[in-house]
Amino acid sequence: MELLILILSIMAAVLVSSFLSRFIPRISTPLVQIALGLVIALLPMFPPLRLDPELFMVLFIAPLLYYEAHTINKAELAKTLKLSLSLAIGLAAFTMLMVGVLLHAVWPMYPLAAALALGAALGPTDAVAVSSIGQDADLSSGQRSILSGESLFNDATGVIGFQFAILAAVTGAFSPTSAISSFVIAFVGGIAFGAVMGFTSNWIFETARRLGWESMTTRILMELFLPFLIYLVAENWLDVSGVLAVVTTGLLARFDHTGLGPNTSKTNIVSTSVWKVLSFSLNGAVFVILGMLLPGALVATWSDKKVSNLTLLATIALVACTVIIVRFVWVTGVLFFATNPETGKHVPMNARRLRSAAVMTLGGPKGTITLSLALTTPYLLASGDPFPMRNELIFVAAGVIIVTLLLANFGLPLLAPAKNEGPETSKVEKSIEVLRRTVRELSAHTDECNRLAVQHVITLYNQRIARLKTQIGLYNPREPQALQLQTLQWEQTYMENKLEEIQEEGKQQEEPTDSSSESSEAGAATDEELAYSQDSREKAAEQILEHITNSLAHLDEGSEVKWHIHIAMRRAQGLIRHLIHRLRHVTPKVSENEVFLASRDLQAELNHHVVEQLYAELGKGRFKTEDLLTTIINHQLIESSAEGKTEFGEASEMRDSVEEVKREGYATELSVIQDMVEAGEISRSWARDLRRNVYVMQVDNDSVL
Repeated sequence: MELLILILSIMAAVLVSSFLSRFIPRISTPLVQIALGLVIALLPMFPPLRLDPELFMVLFIAPLLYYEAHTINKAELAKTLKLSLSLAIGLAAFTMLMVGVLLHAVWPMYPLAAALALGAALGPTDAVAVSSIGQDADLSSGQRSILSGESLFNDATGVIGFQFAILAAVTGAFSPTSAISSFVIAFVGGIAFGAVMGFTSNWIFETARRLGWESMTTRILMELFLPFLIYLVAENWLDVSGVLAVVTTGLLARFDHTGLGPNTSKTNIVSTSVWKVLSFSLNGAVFVILGMLLPGALVATWSDKKVSNLTLLATIALVACTVIIVRFVWVTGVLFFATNPETGKHVPMNARRLRSAAVMTLGGPKGTITLSLALTTPYLLASGDPFPMRNELIFVAAGVIIVTLLLANFGLPLLAPAKNEGPETSKVEKSIEVLRRTVRELSAHTDECNRLAVQHVITLYNQRIARLKTQIGLYNPREPQALQLQTLQWEQTYMENKLEEIQEEGKQQEEPTDSSSESSEAGAATDEELAYSQDSREKAAEQILEHITNSLAHLDEGSEVKWHIHIAMRRAQGLIRHLIHRLRHVTPKVSENEVFLASRDLQAELNHHVVEQLYAELGKGRFKTEDLLTTIINHQLIESSAEGKTEFGEASEMRDSVEEVKREGYATELSVIQDMVEAGEISRSWARDLRRNVYVMQVDNDSVL
């Protein structure tokens, strides 16, 4: 029960830290978690914390390394692989050597093997810890990729170096030949076993999916079980590096990137969410445990008369300065000898590159892996004696972690202040282009049966485009206004031609014929009915044209006088024609009902003509696709209303039709993304993010159904 309460308290602290970080964004989440761990440790209800080192390695390191390797951007990693490996292997080993030798030389009370173990533990960096710090700092994509790759690979270097140093400290014996052979076997064997497990796991998961055996529950449970299984088999049965095996498997695993469809999408989304929660929980738990261990280590150090408090603080300062200086010198040297990847020429050092070296130095704080390795320091030697300076080593490691986290938290924003530019403009523009092409594909498959459903879905896509344009400040109110002006001009031209056509028909009806004056009453009635119909249509056309010209006058204020003159001329022409007609005949009475009916018919014809003009504009580039389709939808709705076709059958039929078009739209969107990837218009990493968004909407659509 005490263990259960402890676990729940740690999880509660992790949960509270996620809320507190919102109110203190300038303080990184790991620092908040360490503080909460200190608070828990000071409560009298909790006994001193003591964890089994092997259990700690399996429980925390294995899943964290697998998830970090599986989610890293492989394309960016390949571009910066040389620099990442230089930092991960060369810098980690050099840090181990410098810290160990210097610490043992200054304070011989630290055995050389134990000091080297501390140096190995301080080699790995924690890119997860700096992710929240990076919100207040402007790190380039290359810098972030280098830090992530370094954190991934130097974990393995640090773990292997730490294990050999601890083995030498525990047994008191060290053979260079045996160490090198063991290192090669552990290194190569771990990679080989991880590669085999990576390909095997891909085959198992894909085969299960193809045979229909995969379900959400089995897939996620198998994936969660995978890193623990690989680590335990590699370490306990094969005697190879479990860390490298887990990392290699994570890099090669691709079963969650194959297969399409709502079920697979839903499983991928849930799996990603589960891993994010697990990763945050494990990382948070490690830092909470760090805070809980600090009081115990501090009390043990204060009570130990062999080491004074001042000496301990000096040790932390020495080791932290050594780690920081060694890292800065190494990064500066790498940048000094670096060449331009495009030209192959040497790039001279300048103030900007020195600043980049400082950013890379502070951007690699120590964190999860360092603390995990320090906590795995055994309590006893092979002889049964207590491990020398164990509490002091853990405390020094914790102190360096806090120092590097503080420097990253407050130093990075000074060296690389955040620009607060919001989302990357180029990526958002590519997203908008994907949506535009999808909308064009959907509009090309419109027919009378699905027209209203397609209009509804296109409206949703246009809303997404508008939101994206607003994010990067691309929304220009003049663009839809220009299209509206062009549409009104089309309407004006059409109605002018229509009015002239109606007037010509009226003139032909008024011309004298060769028929005798003794026409029958039925014939006169027919002529009068035709006159009324012609007058109603003419008056309706004049009203529509007047409305259009008034709208144009409001949009184009510079042409307001011209439109008023145009309207006056039209009215004068109508008055003259009306007087001539009255001289020849009795002034006919124009029925308002007939005018309304004629207006409705003319409006339907007008909208049909404008829709054809709008469709002809698609693909020409004069107007935005979303603006054109929005205008088309509005005119089609007016046309349907004029024709009395506003209903779309039963509500259930309408809903089913909309959901069907949505599914078609999502499939089209995925196809457009793939086409843009193959054409080199977007990167595969960005395409993966775009697909993930589509998967989310697919799952949401299926949940509605």
